[in-house]
Amino acid sequence: MTDNFTEKKIAILETTLELIKENGFHGTPISMVVKKSGVAAGTIYHHFENKDRMICELFQYVTEKMLAAVKAGDDETASYEQRFLNLWKNLYNFHTNNPNVPIFFDQYINSPYFEKKPGEETNAFHRYIFSFIQEGITQGHLKPVNPKILGVLLSSTAITSFKIQSHGKIKAGATELEQIIQIIWDGVARH
Repeated sequence: MTDNFTEKKIAILETTLELIKENGFHGTPISMVVKKSGVAAGTIYHHFENKDRMICELFQYVTEKMLAAVKAGDDETASYEQRFLNLWKNLYNFHTNNPNVPIFFDQYINSPYFEKKPGEETNAFHRYIFSFIQEGITQGHLKPVNPKILGVLLSSTAITSFKIQSHGKIKAGATELEQIIQIIWDGVARH
């Protein structure tokens, strides 16, 4: 996490994330964030110029938090396959432990906030994923496919698996999750 996120700022962002899950972007005014977070309006405006800036910084905050979670279990001495499997599991676990994030991402990516920032797809999280995929391609572990396509496949299957599980559509235990990631690996690995 960068130094830009103080304890108070994190509390504001986490509250905003929860409120956006419950009410959407338009249904979450600053006044609601003030009331729910327990901080003064002046404190919010000290950290954020306006609601738009707060939502953009929330995106940065959650992607940095997600990157930290994904990197936390990466053992560079392990086989590439094991690292790939662990990355997917870490991403899935991140969403399981932060269930408001996928809902926020869905809204953010389909909003003018994302459209106004054409370089947003190259945030630190995506750079890490694309670099990891490129490493696998270069070393001959993965099929020679555009790393961005494989990166999106990797992250979107983790998010979708979480959503299906959390909505109770499919009961996926440890065995089923292992099967999902093994199917993904078998599909992208160069055999």
